[in-house]
Amino acid sequence: MKQNPHHVFQVLTKRADVLKYYDSERWLDWSHNIWMGVSVENQQAMPRIDRLRETDARVKFLSCEPLLGPLSELDLQDIDWVIVGGESGRNARPMKPDWVQEIREQCIAANVPFFFKQWGGFNKKKAGRTLDGIIWDQKPGIPKLFVS
Repeated sequence: MKQNPHHVFQVLTKRADVLKYYDSERWLDWSHNIWMGVSVENQQAMPRIDRLRETDARVKFLSCEPLLGPLSELDLQDIDWVIVGGESGRNARPMKPDWVQEIREQCIAANVPFFFKQWGGFNKKKAGRTLDGIIWDQKPGIPKLFVS
């Protein structure tokens, strides 16, 4: 990854405890193009955010997908990006619009880019990716919204 600085690599884990261990042991060398994220699918996964925040990664992001419950009172300090999406496939669990809207509002209040990936479901393409009539495509350093 370091030998390809013209590419951005997004690394994602649910094992934030292992991530923190490797970071603290200095096994990881964070270059500008390696973005580190943790999965935060429900309230029980929120401690992963603190482990991510404790690393030296230059860009830190949350992947709230599949979003399986509300994420109230997110601490977005030192978080650079939030991605939200629903579960897809035959047995996809539903995602409630108010869960997504609450995360979006928290991102706006904290000035953190918000990216809405998909509603999910059995036919995710049909469900689309607009939230309140807007495609939320924000990324770190690239603020972008598309009104449908």
